[in-house]
Amino acid sequence: MTQSIATVSLVVADYDEAISFYCDKLGFNLVTDTELGGGKRWVLVAPAGQAGAQLLLAQADGVEQSARVGNQGGGRVMFFLQTSNFARDHAAMISRGVTFLEAPRHEPYGSVAVFEDLYGNKWDLIEPAKG
Repeated sequence: MTQSIATVSLVVADYDEAISFYCDKLGFNLVTDTELGGGKRWVLVAPAGQAGAQLLLAQADGVEQSARVGNQGGGRVMFFLQTSNFARDHAAMISRGVTFLEAPRHEPYGSVAVFEDLYGNKWDLIEPAKG
């Protein structure tokens, strides 16, 4: 039996602004955007050439969920966007207005830099070390 994590839910303030950020700034593809009724939608985005999990952009419903927008990871890096070409993707993301919180660094596990999504969730852009 094979298992994998296929989808991760990310609470967002607004479907359309989140789609715009992930597709226009990070270069993700909009996989699906299906109306569910009552103002709810099933919105999946995934990196171009995706080989891993997709993000379900889940619009906050109520005060408790709204309070979690931008802080689902408690201030820690929560997501890891893996690339095969760190320099290319880092430059492209900067040119599209993505905010990096640090300069790229080279660690034993690979090249990495922390960036924020539109709500302040922290992500690593990472190219694993060859080896």
